[in-house]
Amino acid sequence: MVWGGTADSATKELAAMESTMGQARSAISKILCGEERSYTRFNLAQNMEGDNSQVEMKLSTDGDEEAPNSAAQNHAQNTYSRQPKRPSKNLAFIVIGIFLIFIIGFLIGYLTNYRQEADSDHCTPVTTEASTWEGPKEEVVPELDWSDIRSLLQDRLTAERFSSRLSDLSQSNHEAGSEGDELLANIVHQAFETYDMSPWNDEHFVKIQIPPSDSSNEVLFGEEQIGIPKGYLSYSATGTKEGRVVYVHYGELGDFENVTGTGIDLTGAVVLLRAGKISFAEKVANAAKLKAAAVLIYPDPADYTFEPSTELYGHVHLGSGDPYTPGFPSFNHTQFPPVKSSGLPEILAQTITANMAAKIVRKMGGLNAPSSWSEGSFVSMYKLGGENDTITVRVNNVLTERRIHNVFGAIKGFMDSDRYVVIGAQRDSWGPGYAKSTVGTSILLELAHAISDMVKNGDFRPRRSIVFASWSAGEYGSVGATEWLEGYLTSLGLKAFSYINLDGALTGHQTFKAAASPLLYKLVQNTMREMKSPIGEKPGEKSLYEQVAGSDWEQAVMVPMQQDDSAYPFLAFSGIPSVSFRFADLRGSGEYPYFGTVLDTKEKLDYATDHRTAQLAASAAQFAGQMALRLVHDHLLRLDVDRYVRHFRLFVAKVNRRVYQLKQSGGVSGTQMEALSVEWLKSAVGSYSRAATDLAVDIQNSDLSDVEMCRTINDRIMRVEANLLSPYVSPKDTPFRHIKFGSGSHTMEALLDHLNAIRERSPDSDTDLFRNQFALATWTIQSCANNLAGDVWAMNNEI
Repeated sequence: MVWGGTADSATKELAAMESTMGQARSAISKILCGEERSYTRFNLAQNMEGDNSQVEMKLSTDGDEEAPNSAAQNHAQNTYSRQPKRPSKNLAFIVIGIFLIFIIGFLIGYLTNYRQEADSDHCTPVTTEASTWEGPKEEVVPELDWSDIRSLLQDRLTAERFSSRLSDLSQSNHEAGSEGDELLANIVHQAFETYDMSPWNDEHFVKIQIPPSDSSNEVLFGEEQIGIPKGYLSYSATGTKEGRVVYVHYGELGDFENVTGTGIDLTGAVVLLRAGKISFAEKVANAAKLKAAAVLIYPDPADYTFEPSTELYGHVHLGSGDPYTPGFPSFNHTQFPPVKSSGLPEILAQTITANMAAKIVRKMGGLNAPSSWSEGSFVSMYKLGGENDTITVRVNNVLTERRIHNVFGAIKGFMDSDRYVVIGAQRDSWGPGYAKSTVGTSILLELAHAISDMVKNGDFRPRRSIVFASWSAGEYGSVGATEWLEGYLTSLGLKAFSYINLDGALTGHQTFKAAASPLLYKLVQNTMREMKSPIGEKPGEKSLYEQVAGSDWEQAVMVPMQQDDSAYPFLAFSGIPSVSFRFADLRGSGEYPYFGTVLDTKEKLDYATDHRTAQLAASAAQFAGQMALRLVHDHLLRLDVDRYVRHFRLFVAKVNRRVYQLKQSGGVSGTQMEALSVEWLKSAVGSYSRAATDLAVDIQNSDLSDVEMCRTINDRIMRVEANLLSPYVSPKDTPFRHIKFGSGSHTMEALLDHLNAIRERSPDSDTDLFRNQFALATWTIQSCANNLAGDVWAMNNEI
């Protein structure tokens, strides 16, 4: 037997070595002591106190070991007691003992290793790469060329697959918390399970407002009933209000200023507004600032080409998430005080059809609308409304609780698995919601399928993780997504470094638009360069960038991120760099007219995409997928921290100019504004600029194969957005704390507006408040610069 032969050989060698050791010991003893008088005894018994073993060494005479009785022992002791002490001899014995311990340990280790090698030689065939593995290296993720990764993704995202997926997910009714919503949630969960993504659910009990079942909402002009609308605006105040009707165009702040400039008092008025340009919530909030009693919103045929009897649906919460649990999650069985969001309106809000609006407009008198306003389609000239044009609005919506589920699946990274990009899509809708939710959910599932298959069968090994999320209650203001953010705000701020939104990714076929954090601008640009354009006269002939960028790609492609964008709470509430994008049309405003209606169907979207819905959905998936794979594949995060320098410098220039104008006007004489200096702000922006430059130098001088070094650099990069959330306001009272993209007196835009108000000596202006807010915004930028600089000793505080 091979095993037996090996053991016998080792035993014989051990015996021979022990014999040789004995002879060596005897010889050394004779040389040093003249005779063999002692030996070294080892006790390898286990230490009961917890040590694995203890070694005892005892030096004694041969007689001590061999004498059978005490007489012999006494004789030996007497003999030794008559001899003179020999300390040098005892020291020699100790040295020899230590030397022998070392020799025996070495020989035991050698023999053990020898036996293992012999066994391996006889029993393990050396035929695989695993047998030649030399231990862990710094870089453990197998490298694939980026072009190979792109090819793997494109091969798996085909129009044929999307045709089938879109058909499977089409539902006529999947309002949040309904059976249709639950059915789609189960489909998504099962798909993630099939892809081995270990799916999980996130359950919330949220409050939403729905139309009354035993009554109705109503609009009257004088005593005449204008209509009983079926559409509604969730989170409106309820009750009955009567007041003078005033037409205020789209309800932007400038529109209200035009009306009040004519001397019309909007206190207690019913404001008539056209849908479009800004969200329903912003329109109502602007009206509430001027103490209006109610707001009516309609789709003007000049902007919307659908039937004039079409109903509009939406919400008017100036925020996101469940407005009755502001700042914290709506988990079940949690006890919170009865509170509500400051973004809930205190005035009535109701949508009406174009037919209903036409009846009102034709009855209105008063002054002509400003000539700068684009005309509508009902009459040759719109009127602002006469003093006797009275409207009555009744809103009887009912607040109810719904259980919703967010569904998640994850593809875990192979190195920094606790760092992840989130890809999300809304699952619910008011009606069919084909463009609003079906396309986005289809892209989500196809991306999950493609990337998971790349990992299992394509040798793709992402460094970081990807989380796929299917949200519910998106139509009520990103409720599902925001509740998740609120529930895990602290951990997400440290781990989630980007969010890619798939909602509304497909609304046309003529151009491409995107809204994003400045940190993601370069990633959007580079992805456009790498993608073949699916639009144009000859799709696939040019890159997407060449097709739509023109001479100024930012001007042509990038648009501001609006509050009703599903990515907005990730950016402005959580400080996670986010991006939304869409293939759209050039005609009109470029907005898809069927959002918020029951006309958002497959037929309408097919017409808008020139019957290329599946092909364009595949291209949208490739765009989102390439961004995500870049973020999880490269050594360093593709976030451009230098991009914010431009935004900060533009802000400094505007502040400097307005402060100069304020001081030149003499409007600050004798006030604390005379001492206001912009130097603090300039210094903070300079600190950020230097930190961004130093980071680039650090990257240039770093070994990117050093895993820990890359992680340290990436941590500095991924914290930039979160550090622009003002720490001086409450996420409960002011949820959108971002100083660039948020809303509130802490933002850069609010500071500029406040400077104008001070210059114009507005009663709402407050110089002390401005100076305080200015200092806090300045220090927010400086703190962001400090964190970007890295370690404490790298910070350069010059303020």
